[in-house]
Amino acid sequence: MIEVEALRKRYGATTALDGMTFTAAPGRVTGFVGPNGAGKSTTMRIVLGLHTADAGVALVGGRPYRSLTRPLRHLGALLDASALHPARSGRDHLRWLAHSQGLRSARVDEVVTLVGLGPAARRRAGGYSLGMRQRLGIAAALLGDPPAIMLDEPFNGMDPDGIIWMRGFLRSLAAQGRAVLVSSHLMTELQGTADHVVVVGRGRVLADGSVAGLIATASGDRVRVRTSAPEPAAAALTAAGAQVSGEDVLSVRGLAAERVAEVLTANRLPFSELAPHRATLEEVYLELTRDAVEYGAVAP
Repeated sequence: MIEVEALRKRYGATTALDGMTFTAAPGRVTGFVGPNGAGKSTTMRIVLGLHTADAGVALVGGRPYRSLTRPLRHLGALLDASALHPARSGRDHLRWLAHSQGLRSARVDEVVTLVGLGPAARRRAGGYSLGMRQRLGIAAALLGDPPAIMLDEPFNGMDPDGIIWMRGFLRSLAAQGRAVLVSSHLMTELQGTADHVVVVGRGRVLADGSVAGLIATASGDRVRVRTSAPEPAAAALTAAGAQVSGEDVLSVRGLAAERVAEVLTANRLPFSELAPHRATLEEVYLELTRDAVEYGAVAP
C-alpha cells in the first residue's frame, strides 16, 4: 500500500502541496491525475524520499521509503525514463540496479522478457526510442518483484501496440495483488485501465473514488438526442419540463429517456439517436479541475 497523509510542501512563496491525502491500495490500479503544477510529481518524489515534506507523511507498506533496506523489493518506480547511462546496454543498466539491491542476475532476463525488450536489451540505451526507454524503466521497477508500483506517464512514447500492451500489463499487476499508482494526462487510457482515480489540483485532492462511480455521478440524468429538427424538439421538450442545451445534438435534463421519446413521438418530431448520456473520465476531469488550471493558454 502507498499512503500519502496530509502532505504539505512549499518552494519559496509557492505552495506545491496543501494537505495532499490519498491511498493507493493493493489489488487495483489507481490513476493519479491533475493539471500541470497540481503537485503530482512533487508527491511522487516525496514518496521516494527524493524531496522532504514540510509536514505530513508518505509511507510504503507502512514505512518511509528511506527506511527500507532493499527499497526495490518494496516499491518499484519510474519517474523519468531518461534516467539511465546512455553508453550502457539496457541489460547492463538492469544488472547494475539488480546488483545494488542484492538481486540475482537471472531476474534481469525475466523482467526483460516481461516488458518485451527482447534483443534490444543488449543495445546501448542511449539509442532507445522513448517507448523503449519506458519499457526499460518498467523492467527496472519490477526487478525486486515489489508489492507496489508507481509510474509517471508510462504511456508516453508508446505506439498503439505498446499502449494496448501497457493497459493489460498494468491490470495484470493489480490482479496479482499489487498496489499500482499511475500518473497520466491520457484520460482515455486511464478510463480503460484504472479502477480508482485521485484527481488533484493546486496541491489538494479534488476527488478520490472509483472510476465507475465518478463517471456515473457526472453522467447524471442527461439524455442525448440527435434529431434533424433540433429547434422544435428543444421547444417541445422544454414545454414538457426538461432543460435542453445543444444545437445539432441535444442534451436533455429532467426527463427519463422513455419520456423524451414519448414527447418527441407525440409531436411527430424525428430522432435518429436517443440514449442516456454516459460521461467520460475526461469530462469528469475537466469539470473537477476547471478552477485549478494554473497554466492555461488563450484559445485561438
